[in-house]
Amino acid sequence: MKRNYFLIAGLMVVAVLIATRIAYPHLPQRVPSHWNLHAQVDDYSAKWTLFVTVPGIMVGLMLLFAALPWLSPRHFEVDSFRSTYLYIMLVILGLMAYIQAMMVWAGLDGRSSTDKALLGGICLMLALLGNVLGKVQRNFYIGIRTPWTLANERVWYATHRFGAKTFVLGGLLAFVMVFAGAGFWFSFATIMAAALTPVVYSLVHYKRLERRGKVQ
Repeated sequence: MKRNYFLIAGLMVVAVLIATRIAYPHLPQRVPSHWNLHAQVDDYSAKWTLFVTVPGIMVGLMLLFAALPWLSPRHFEVDSFRSTYLYIMLVILGLMAYIQAMMVWAGLDGRSSTDKALLGGICLMLALLGNVLGKVQRNFYIGIRTPWTLANERVWYATHRFGAKTFVLGGLLAFVMVFAGAGFWFSFATIMAAALTPVVYSLVHYKRLERRGKVQ
C-alpha cells in the first residue's frame, strides 16, 4: 500500500511536468511566481523555473515523507497511522500541483490576480486534512503539535477530534465565503480561526486534566 501512495505522488509530479511542457511554448518569458495576501501577483520569474521550483518542492516533500518514519523516535512512530500519513502527503502535493497550474494559467491568461482560486484551494486543503485529522496519532511531524498535546496522549486525541471538526467546518465555510464574495479578510480570518482554535483547546483541556490530577 505504501508503494501505491508514492506511485500516485510520482505520477502527480510527472503530470505537472508534462502539463508544463505542453504549455511552455505559449508562455511569456516571465510568469507569475508569487502572490501577496490579497492573492495578487507581486513577483515574476523566468518561465524555465516552472520546471524546477514547484516540481522540486514536490519531490523534496516526497523524500521528506519517506524519511520521517525512519527518523521517528520510539513511541512516536507514524507506522500506526501510515495510510493517513501518506494521504496527508498526497493532499499537500495536490495543493502544490494546483499552485503550479495557477502559475501556468496566469502566464497563459496574462492576468495579474488569481482572484479566488488560490484561497479557495487552501480552503479545500484544510477541509481535506480535517477529514482525517482525528486518525493522526501522537508524533512529532504531523498534526496539532503543541506542548500540551505532545505531553499527554489524552489531550492529543481530544484536540485532534476537536480540530477535525474545526478544520472541516472552517475550510468549507471559508470556501463558500470566498465564492460568495465575502472578501479576502473574512475568509482568511475563518481559516486562521479554524487552525488556531484547536491550539487554544489543547491548552484548556490540558489544564482541566491537570486540575483533576489526571496528568502524570
